[in-house]
Amino acid sequence: MDRTLPARARIVVIGGGVGGTSIAYHLAKLGERDVVLLDRDELTSGSTFHSAGLVGQLRADVTLTRMNIYSAQLYAELEAGENPVGFVPCGGIRLACTPERMEEARRQIGWSRTVDLPLQEISPAEAKELFPLLDTSGVLGGTYLATDGYVDPAQLTYSLAAGARAGGVRIFPHTRVLGIDVREGRVRGVRTDRGEIEAEIVVNCGGMFAAEIGRLAGVRVPIVPMSHQYLITEPVRPRDGSHLPTLRDPDNLVYFREEVDGLLMGGYERDSAPWAQTGANFDAVPPDFNGKLLPEDWDRFAEIAEAAQLRVPTMATAGIRKMINGPEAFTPDNEFCLGETEVGGFFVAAGFCAHGIAGAGGIGKVMAEWIVAGEPEFDLSHMDIRRFGRQYRSPGYTRKRTVENYETYYDIPFPHRERGAGRPLRVSSAYSWHREHEASFGEKSGWERVNHYERNAAAGQESWRPHGWAGRNWSPAIGAEHLGTRERAGLFDESSFAKIEVTGPGAARLLDWVCANEVAGPVGAITYTQALNARGGIECDFTVTRWGEHEFQVVTGTAFGSHDAAWLRRHAPADGSVRIADVTGAWSCFALWGPRSREILAGLTPAALDNEAFPYLTAQETTVGDVPVRALRVTFAGELGWELYCSSEYGAALWRTLWAAGQEHGVIAGGYRAIDSLRLEKGYRLWGSDLTPERTPYEAGLGFCVKPDKPGGFHGREALLRRKEAGFTHRLRCLTLDDPLAHPLGSEAVRVNGEVLGRVTTGGYGYTVGRSIAFCYLPVDRVKIGTEVEVEVFGRWVPGVVERDPLLDPKGTRIRA
Repeated sequence: MDRTLPARARIVVIGGGVGGTSIAYHLAKLGERDVVLLDRDELTSGSTFHSAGLVGQLRADVTLTRMNIYSAQLYAELEAGENPVGFVPCGGIRLACTPERMEEARRQIGWSRTVDLPLQEISPAEAKELFPLLDTSGVLGGTYLATDGYVDPAQLTYSLAAGARAGGVRIFPHTRVLGIDVREGRVRGVRTDRGEIEAEIVVNCGGMFAAEIGRLAGVRVPIVPMSHQYLITEPVRPRDGSHLPTLRDPDNLVYFREEVDGLLMGGYERDSAPWAQTGANFDAVPPDFNGKLLPEDWDRFAEIAEAAQLRVPTMATAGIRKMINGPEAFTPDNEFCLGETEVGGFFVAAGFCAHGIAGAGGIGKVMAEWIVAGEPEFDLSHMDIRRFGRQYRSPGYTRKRTVENYETYYDIPFPHRERGAGRPLRVSSAYSWHREHEASFGEKSGWERVNHYERNAAAGQESWRPHGWAGRNWSPAIGAEHLGTRERAGLFDESSFAKIEVTGPGAARLLDWVCANEVAGPVGAITYTQALNARGGIECDFTVTRWGEHEFQVVTGTAFGSHDAAWLRRHAPADGSVRIADVTGAWSCFALWGPRSREILAGLTPAALDNEAFPYLTAQETTVGDVPVRALRVTFAGELGWELYCSSEYGAALWRTLWAAGQEHGVIAGGYRAIDSLRLEKGYRLWGSDLTPERTPYEAGLGFCVKPDKPGGFHGREALLRRKEAGFTHRLRCLTLDDPLAHPLGSEAVRVNGEVLGRVTTGGYGYTVGRSIAFCYLPVDRVKIGTEVEVEVFGRWVPGVVERDPLLDPKGTRIRA
């Protein structure tokens, strides 16, 4: 076999672990023949060789669940082929030792119904029957999934590598990448210790080395190698041909699987150990750390060992065959790092967070499709590397968030649970005022944002408190702020909303091409629009305001700024005619909404505020008090009002001015929890849940934003019209539940006549309409307005009905008052 490194390849994959070989395998399946895979040492010599190998399928996220289901199916196929992978579909148990964990288990059973996974609830006795070594003391129940299992990570990698080679992929171990050539914003090739390779696409699958490899291309990959330990025991049960299911006991932070006739046991301790992250020496994995492990740390493992002995008593007397302490790359939010970076053609697949073996098959599939087609098939926005804001360029901030993520790996994700690491970091100009007025803060993308003001709780009602989990982290203040806005006026700090400037002589042309709606209107026009991918799915959802002939401002959700700016840059011309800049921190933004908002604002500004002088969806530059502002007549609450933007140094003064002027009109300061309730009643959609890259505007009920006949068309138009002509099978529907205190949290199963037909995208309570509300994509041929439905809320099927959307002010008279 010719082992000469080629001078050129269309695609170069860096990293010969399970991720890199899976991508290479799937690229070959898609017909890509000019692919080279490089590894600094032998295949599997990074983190793969010491992975525990568990293959669990169900996750809270439907996309990751689909990826894991595909992985399990692929591993079964490979196991039956010429290069078996040691896949054992032994089933998997997850125990619940607290009432809250039992509720989580029932919630997961509901999720499983929407993806056809046979997850079932089991009793402690049934768990012990499946796993005879188990002590069920303190166990309330659990779940069992018969199709879960485990795989040999090394065998899996070599099997995928064999399949890739059979498809024409050339694999070169012992080839270290020393540099990555980037010119004019695109990757051009790699430089190795064996020569240079010109390439159109380079894929960084470097595992714990991914951050180092990313730096070679000028790209930040926010991962932290975490020391993760497990042990393997001497024999504890006879070899009789039977298999123990995998076992997870998250309340005690441990997991088990069989290892021949012994047990493999590990977990997620509260006292974690980030590795290669000490002092100023961040992202510094030793260059010779190939096929190596870290020293055993029994003191740190004691917490896990004690918990394991309580759950499986034989662990107290079993001999220890070996202890494994290997670094695993974790991300700050426990989601994979996938996709194309800001450098064109430079992709990343890293940060597998110790569940990369379960996801490896799916990772390879979606990444190969992404590379070949230019876009992923599934909604991968929450795994997209572009989700990370600029704060993650800081290794220190990345470490704080990642350590917290690791140490809470098995914690129950209660709704509106807030993270504490690295806070406060990004604050509004009115932050001090919020603190002085008893704000309860949440965090998103590093921003401190007001959830609600506890001082408003007295104006609310405890009887509004929802059942169960939805009642956690809830306050009567939310309802008070909602109703105060509907009845009088609410003042909200939206400074965290991402703001992107698009300027230059090519700006109008770019935005009109990217957006499905007509955005290049007159100066002062505001347009709500979606940007579509090549399949006609919703890639972005934002407003565009035209401030000049060559000046536009895009406003999008707090967490979507990096993603949306990257999407715009991807489609921008290379001739320098467009400048795209994230200016979020430069502008404060305060929303004044409600029927008295015009009265409040009228005494502060020389601008005329009547409908003729200042129509809905228009913007003007004016002053409010002593502050120069950009005033936009828009709303996310479904009420008359304005969003007021000012340069950040004026922000504190603007907020105080609005608050003081609003006192005689009964203004109430509100937070994001009230905004979410207000927008639910009005039927305003959220990108990332109600709107995704897999759904079109027509399915989402946003066909009014699509202008298919506009001159020049728009990106994704042809695919969108093809899908429309073929007929859409599903549509986003609004549901109300009979029990007003049963609040869906998202992902709950929805059934009609006993058949599960969909899952909740978003849900909550509408304090004005007095109903529990949910949105769900449902079949158009099965579900009409008035159809009776049931929504599974923590194991209870709650009756409801499909309603006409929106529930509040369907003619829009409030916003145009």
